[in-house]
Amino acid sequence: MAAQRPYAHVDQTLRGLAGQAEGFGRQAIGGLHGAVYHVTTLDDDGPGSLRDGCRKTEPLWIVFDISGTISLNSGLRVLSYKTIDGRGQRVKLTGKGLLLRECEHVIVCNLEIEGGRGHDVDAIQIKPNSKHIWVDRCSLSDFEDGLIDISRGSTEITISRCHFSNHNKTMLIGARSCDIIDRSIGVTVHHCFFDGTHQRHPRVRFGKVHLYNNYTRNWGIYAVCASVESQIVSQCNIYEAGEKKLVFMHLIEQAPDKEVGTCGSVRSEGDLLLNGAGTYVTEEANNDQSAFKVEEHYESCSVEPATAALVELLQQSTGWQQIVIPMENAQ
Repeated sequence: MAAQRPYAHVDQTLRGLAGQAEGFGRQAIGGLHGAVYHVTTLDDDGPGSLRDGCRKTEPLWIVFDISGTISLNSGLRVLSYKTIDGRGQRVKLTGKGLLLRECEHVIVCNLEIEGGRGHDVDAIQIKPNSKHIWVDRCSLSDFEDGLIDISRGSTEITISRCHFSNHNKTMLIGARSCDIIDRSIGVTVHHCFFDGTHQRHPRVRFGKVHLYNNYTRNWGIYAVCASVESQIVSQCNIYEAGEKKLVFMHLIEQAPDKEVGTCGSVRSEGDLLLNGAGTYVTEEANNDQSAFKVEEHYESCSVEPATAALVELLQQSTGWQQIVIPMENAQ
């Protein structure tokens, strides 16, 4: 399986990761043109801490010289042009999460983020007006609110090869039916493993969302929810039902500048439905052909058929990965 590890061709060099995202977040470069910042302490703050690197205004490629757990006493604000690169170490963030607010060009790679507590505390919160974001190979679980929330005009975002577990409200894209600014949202979610999480894989308002080659199993309410004006393309995903069988839920909500409420649209292409999973469509659901065409927004991605082999791969190659520390001086 090692030969199948994603991005093995770039993991030997530090900055080779930049520009490797597929989909809406493909332009994210993180701290490509900045210096390397070394995290040398697991303290929440102070010289050599992750927080100290994330709040600096200049571009930085942040790496870790140590493994361990960083207990965050407050949300960790990440400024623009930062790469938080956990490759080569095993770093866990707990207590609070990452705040990507009004920033651009941020890459977050190969971290564990779990055990967050407090009102409106998400593992990764992307709002408002953030863009060119890539979250890759992270393990996220057990937060009081969401694991990934994307809203208030944030767009050009890719979530890839992440493992989501032990959680209720997993991924929210577009938080409120009154936020018509979220009509600009574009998000790609691919090769992720939603491992028994309860709901929101994702739940979407307004935005355009491309889901491909994800594995979602044993959800508690529904797999994917399309609400007001959302457009979802579900392509070659595996949906394996447990007790609950509903894959796509269509939920009516009303935008403030419209006279009637609407739900979203879902176009399913090549999805594999297992264990009685059903794509029940209510009469309120829009014609699925109204969902956007991916090729009008970016070139086709490396989509592979939804097969049992893909299920096995995603079980082994999502979330935090044991990776040799990339060479720092190689570009």
